[in-house]
Amino acid sequence: MTIPQISTPLSKDQINFLQTFSKSCRRSILEMVTNAQSGHPGGSLSCIDFLSVVYSYIISQGGEKIAISNGHISPAVYSTLAEMGYIPKEDVVKNFRKIGSIYEGHITRHVPGIWYGTGPLGIGLSVASAFAWAEKARTRSERAASEASGSASAERSEPIKKVFALVGDGECQEGEIYETMHFARKYQLENLILFIDANKVQLTASIKEIMNLDLAKIFTASDWNVIEVDGHDYQKIWAALGEAYKNTGKPTVLIGHTIMGQGVDFMETTGQAHKADWHGKAPKQEQISEQIKALTLTPEEENLLNDFRKNSIKWHPTPAVYPALLSPTKINPGTPITYTKDQLTDCRTAYGQALLDLAKNNPEVVALTADLKDSVMTKFLAAEFPDRHIECGIAEQHMMSASGGLSLDGLTPFCSTFGAFMSSRAKDQARVNDINYTNVKMVATHCGLSVGEDGPTHQAIDDMMSFLGMFNTMVVEPADPNQTDHMIRYMASHYGNFYVRMGRHKFPILTKPSAQREGAASEESSSASSERSELTKESGTPFYDASYKYEYGRSDIIREGSHLTIAATGAMVNEAMKAREILAVSNPELSIEIVAVSSIKKFDDTLINSIKKTGKVITIEDHNVHCGLGNQLAAHLLQLGIKPNSFKSLGVTAYQLSGTADALYHANGLDGEGIAKTILENG
Repeated sequence: MTIPQISTPLSKDQINFLQTFSKSCRRSILEMVTNAQSGHPGGSLSCIDFLSVVYSYIISQGGEKIAISNGHISPAVYSTLAEMGYIPKEDVVKNFRKIGSIYEGHITRHVPGIWYGTGPLGIGLSVASAFAWAEKARTRSERAASEASGSASAERSEPIKKVFALVGDGECQEGEIYETMHFARKYQLENLILFIDANKVQLTASIKEIMNLDLAKIFTASDWNVIEVDGHDYQKIWAALGEAYKNTGKPTVLIGHTIMGQGVDFMETTGQAHKADWHGKAPKQEQISEQIKALTLTPEEENLLNDFRKNSIKWHPTPAVYPALLSPTKINPGTPITYTKDQLTDCRTAYGQALLDLAKNNPEVVALTADLKDSVMTKFLAAEFPDRHIECGIAEQHMMSASGGLSLDGLTPFCSTFGAFMSSRAKDQARVNDINYTNVKMVATHCGLSVGEDGPTHQAIDDMMSFLGMFNTMVVEPADPNQTDHMIRYMASHYGNFYVRMGRHKFPILTKPSAQREGAASEESSSASSERSELTKESGTPFYDASYKYEYGRSDIIREGSHLTIAATGAMVNEAMKAREILAVSNPELSIEIVAVSSIKKFDDTLINSIKKTGKVITIEDHNVHCGLGNQLAAHLLQLGIKPNSFKSLGVTAYQLSGTADALYHANGLDGEGIAKTILENG
């Protein structure tokens, strides 16, 4: 059998092949869900004709990416991959949805031929658009390189590779779908082809009953190329794909009018009536026995498929790669920027400058934001590398999912927005990225009370909690702009998802203590206040200088002491320093050790040994005390069997109103004065 050329009609033999291919897939779908007594047969059967065409005649030749957004139609995807010979059919039919099997209920990257695992609806289209954006960027870069070198190949350059996506019609009620529609049009993703399985049925009832949509009008209004097609007619599907390939300047949507349960008599009947009987219900063995007979291939049909697998397929998938978390990547971290004592700046500016430097050294570094480049400081990269700054508009969910797609396409995406939006609106998308083992660098600014006057809706005080339960996401918070620079470079050059939070306000950089040994403070008498004053002097040298080596989970002793450990995160380290200075004057006999904690998810020996030494600890955080540093450290100490003589947590205990950062810190006892007062009150 010959593979048809795009835009040329299918021959009778080619149509016969597709009928045979999908017939075999339909049998596998029925057997899968019946054996598992679980799964989604209805939508799997309605979209299998489209998948048969795309995998057999397009993906088999060039390995074009496809993102299946309605991940519950996994029986359709697995049966297609099995028919292609990419996975063993017997294994998937027998072990679908069984413990220990990679053939999960929703599609997963553990299965070769699947680029991104989905489940929650709306996400896959964002991922597909990211794949399409990356393909366009790659082609543009290759053409520019050819033109610069004067190569004749520039005139003969290959067209931009297509990317496919599949969503259900009910899924188009999801807001993220609309975010992606705008994104795809903005970036003129003419290489993106979306197929909507419009079977007019969703989970509990018909589309008309639940939330009726005019898909053609919606996508036309978003300026997509819209093609309506019979989703069970192979010739018409192929012709529609040919039209989509000719389209330039716009993404294309194929609205495939289908029937839920198509090809299985008793399911098709309810599907034609737009009933949801077989959306997520598995039939009994006795119900499918006659259907299985009808879907059993003849020897001639078996030979046809075997010949296709043996002689016609040019591309085969490779297993997904899952690098070890925190393993080094190919990113060149560059040389750290060191801010001096006289440079008053904020962590977000340090982030923006570090990101720009990374972009200069690494063409795979890209930045995404949601209409906030001036606030999150991706503006520096945007000014110098506009083609690598991806503006998503006010669409945090799409931004997060697109970042996941870009990371699995070989790029290193930094996505940035306010902490309140990153950790709440886009948490679902970050969680699915985490499940997919992506490599997304989430940088949240305007966190905590630091955001000040914007008030409680924007004061992210529970954001760390959103990421603590994610197994493949690291959480960090820098103590000053210099540590920010080191952290950003580390994140870029080590694999895994990172969430880094930082505030909005400016505060001094941390400096090293004077050369005199600070431990001597514990040997002083109460009358030696003048000597104590000498010991608190700063050297003026940045603590996080060029020689500093950041590692995930590292804590740093900013000032040594013996009576009390202050474990602080972020800007609170600076406030702890103020408290120490106040107490050095009023209570010179009190020796305080200040430890900057960079992560509340991983604690190192530096912090633990400090607590063992002093026997007393106060945690300080610009965060909700119930779900941050205080309770995380308390639980960790309990697991280690360490019981300090005293343990106190300072942080945000209630929603706050508007006010400057300094005023809010003072009102909550989180400034130097308040911290010093708490220390004295607690002995």
